[in-house]
Amino acid sequence: MEADRARTASSAIDTDHAGTATYAMGTGHAKSATGAVNAAPDRSAPGAVNADRARTAPRVMGAAPDGSAPGAVNPDRVTTVSGGVDTDQAGTASFTLRVAPSVVDAVILERAAGAIRLVLDRTRGRAPADDPALVETLLDGTAPEPARLHAARRLGLDPTVPARALAPLNDRPRVVPAGAEAGAVGRLGVGPAVPVLELPRSWAEARTALRFTAEGTPHDPGPRVVYADELGGIALLADLVVPGAEPPPDVRVLETASATTPWLSETLHAVAYTGSLRAAAAEISVHHSTLQDRLAHAEHLLGWPVRTPQGRLRLQLALAMRQLARP
Repeated sequence: MEADRARTASSAIDTDHAGTATYAMGTGHAKSATGAVNAAPDRSAPGAVNADRARTAPRVMGAAPDGSAPGAVNPDRVTTVSGGVDTDQAGTASFTLRVAPSVVDAVILERAAGAIRLVLDRTRGRAPADDPALVETLLDGTAPEPARLHAARRLGLDPTVPARALAPLNDRPRVVPAGAEAGAVGRLGVGPAVPVLELPRSWAEARTALRFTAEGTPHDPGPRVVYADELGGIALLADLVVPGAEPPPDVRVLETASATTPWLSETLHAVAYTGSLRAAAAEISVHHSTLQDRLAHAEHLLGWPVRTPQGRLRLQLALAMRQLARP
């Protein structure tokens, strides 16, 4: 019986298990465990490492990440080899081979973590807020409703909260919750706030609003950001004036006059879109009498008055069509 127990305890220390073997038994068998180790075939002292068994441990690990051959132990990576039988600790015997991590291990872990993070971001709906494919699906009126709702959720939009489509100049379209379009930079057309499934309409109106924007300079006066829902009936002009085509007669006259008079565009815009002539003079930082002289010259070049209500409306339409006619 004692011989059988000795064989059982000895076989528990098996270096084929990646260099580590552990067995435990009750305190009543501590003496038997000690005897089993003492009865090892190599007659080594209790707690000693069998050299023949230790040499076989590296072979089960295969080729090391640093390129060393199978069965070889890299002295730079092996830090400790320990073994022992401690009958005072519930009869536990252990044999441990500790290997220090290498640079290759760190690179593998880093790449694995990056791949996992990418998968989690996609599966948990944390796609980038401006993912072009998702935005395109959301703004496509011919796409199925389930596909558009899925795209909205992936973009972080709440289907129950109104959103706006944004049309930046020379940039990709964007979709934001209503109220989040503040602080826009550059020329931008802003569509009306609508339910998520109506965003294709918001996108169409945002592109129309973009055509009414200007650079906001003396040579190209006007707002850089235009809201579609503030245009009202004047938005209908966008269907009549084709970009790049022959402009209407009033626009041609306006272009010719502006080409010969550098201050004309800024002055006429101030007159058309401020509440009074004094406000227009303050807008362009000139004296009221100077503005009167400029307007007299502008009316001569245009061929119609701009200081009457009818003439001012005609001027507003001409300026709007001028923006729409640009390629």
